[in-house]
Amino acid sequence: MATAKKLTDNHLTCVICTEVFTDPATLQCNHTFCKSCLLKYANTQSKAIQAKSIPCPSCRQLTKVTNPDSPIEEWVSQLKPSHVIQGLMDDFGPRSEAADVNNCRVCRTQGTTTPATFWCSVCDDVFCDVCLKLHNMMPMLCDHAVVDVSNTTKRKAKQRFMCKIHKDKQIELFCKDCRKAICHTCCSIKHRKCDDVDTLDNMTPVVREYLSGENQELKIKMTTSENEIIFKESQIKEIKTNAQDIRYEIRKLRHTVVEAIVRKEKQLLDKVDRCSDEQIQELQAEIKSQEIELQMYQQQYEFTANAVTSNSERDMYAVYESVCEESTDNKDTDNRPAPGRVVFTHDMDKLKKAVDDIQLGEVKVVTGVSDHQSTPVLHHTIDCQDDDDSEDPYLRDVTVLTVDGIKVTVVADYNNTSIKTYQTSKPNTLSNKMLLSSEPYQIAKLTESRIAVSVPDSEEIVTVDVTPDPVLLSTIKTTKSYYGLACLRPSRLVAGTDGESHSVDILDMTGKILKSINTGVIKNPDCIHITSNNNLIVSELTVKSIVSVTSEGEDVFTYTPTGDRALYYPRGITTTSTGDILLVDRDSPKVIQLTESGQFVRDVLTQQDGLESPHGIFLDGDRFVYVTCGRHVRVFKF
Repeated sequence: MATAKKLTDNHLTCVICTEVFTDPATLQCNHTFCKSCLLKYANTQSKAIQAKSIPCPSCRQLTKVTNPDSPIEEWVSQLKPSHVIQGLMDDFGPRSEAADVNNCRVCRTQGTTTPATFWCSVCDDVFCDVCLKLHNMMPMLCDHAVVDVSNTTKRKAKQRFMCKIHKDKQIELFCKDCRKAICHTCCSIKHRKCDDVDTLDNMTPVVREYLSGENQELKIKMTTSENEIIFKESQIKEIKTNAQDIRYEIRKLRHTVVEAIVRKEKQLLDKVDRCSDEQIQELQAEIKSQEIELQMYQQQYEFTANAVTSNSERDMYAVYESVCEESTDNKDTDNRPAPGRVVFTHDMDKLKKAVDDIQLGEVKVVTGVSDHQSTPVLHHTIDCQDDDDSEDPYLRDVTVLTVDGIKVTVVADYNNTSIKTYQTSKPNTLSNKMLLSSEPYQIAKLTESRIAVSVPDSEEIVTVDVTPDPVLLSTIKTTKSYYGLACLRPSRLVAGTDGESHSVDILDMTGKILKSINTGVIKNPDCIHITSNNNLIVSELTVKSIVSVTSEGEDVFTYTPTGDRALYYPRGITTTSTGDILLVDRDSPKVIQLTESGQFVRDVLTQQDGLESPHGIFLDGDRFVYVTCGRHVRVFKF
């Protein structure tokens, strides 16, 4: 149990079975798994088997095999653990416990068991006190370096580095061409054609420095992975909440539809009652009339019967004359139609089709702003007002960096002549700010931890390291007042000036103008964006257009809409992973989406989404859109 705990504590567990490694195998991507686990996983990946490669269960990277025609079992069996994993297994595995209680080798050959107290670095053997005296008495052995067996640090440091091929030869050389530590025999046999072989003593500081650098990179990757896990977990939570909200909306919609059907049912039932009541009332009126006629006929009958039975001829003829007159006048004039019948007719097939055609809505997955069906939702807002600001902030531009795995939002505050940084995990907590000589205009992202900022009134471009605090790296003095600024590559900037040349300048990092690129109708480019294929997109507040040109100055498109789509005050520009363009029109106010070729797609964000005087815009890799609005950064999620 102690061994298993030590192995687990030192990360020697397989992520598939979550147990301590059993016969570990390391892939080309440096991820390690149990061979049995890796084999089971590989057998489920038919595409990888067809590609004659072993897929990594963690990162999906393929590892090419040396003998593709052999069975997949042989592919896995030929994999070996990395030196790091093997070293950890040796240090913390079951054999390490045995090493802690090693017995004297000399005594062991004589059939006795004596605990070892010393280890000889040259002989690579352990001895008890008595046998060590014999060892030191031999002239050829007396100068060997010996350390206490309990001192594992010194023991490991002094342990001889022996060749795996020529097991009796010590490794003393390093082949730079093959990047491999070798012995003299290996050098003379297998590395005769190699050009660069150095001693291990000379290479050790270099290797140690390289590994230290690798360790720093791994530390950054670990932090990045941890932050990615936290972010993905928050995404899962968000997805669950979103799904619950959608379920509620669907049920609410179903309830609305059912209410509409119930209303239809009530209307039909009311009509049945109304029609039936009308017919009943009509018939009841007719019955009343018939009852009156019946009484009249009964009276006439009695009068006529009395006349017939009486002996008075005068009465009989009087009755007769009156009856004849009534018979002449009383003709059957009742031509009223027979009362109608309430019926209910319906087409079951038509009704069924209507029910089937009811569109409660559509459920689908949208992948971001590139999906033209996606809709933006305000995720959070960053308030960039600081306690010691002299004026209300006005944010000209925004970008987002990833520094040591932490997202950092960087803004250019024009009114307070400063660069401010905010950590994404603490959206309203200022990390720090850096004052500039005058008002900043546009931010150019150089790397994930470095930016350049145009400061036109001072005729400067400053470079800033973000740690995540902003730290001034250099001040580049320029010959012009540059407003728009973008990064063509880390050593080349594209800058736009206030002039009459209708062009932007390509600068090196000293401010030297290397060449100028024509920008067509845009003569004062104050917002510049570089696309993934190195095209330039420029805008200008006084021209109701945006222009796209190649880095050689060839025209790509000019977007000058009219009518309802006319631009009022074009400002910030960014592009999606698929090449779509997002353009800020400050005075509309809205964010417009165009295709890569400059065709209108839609208005992505409007005043109804909370846009007030939008200026700068940035789209990160997690489908968040950052838009500066006065003193705030509105962050939308697609």
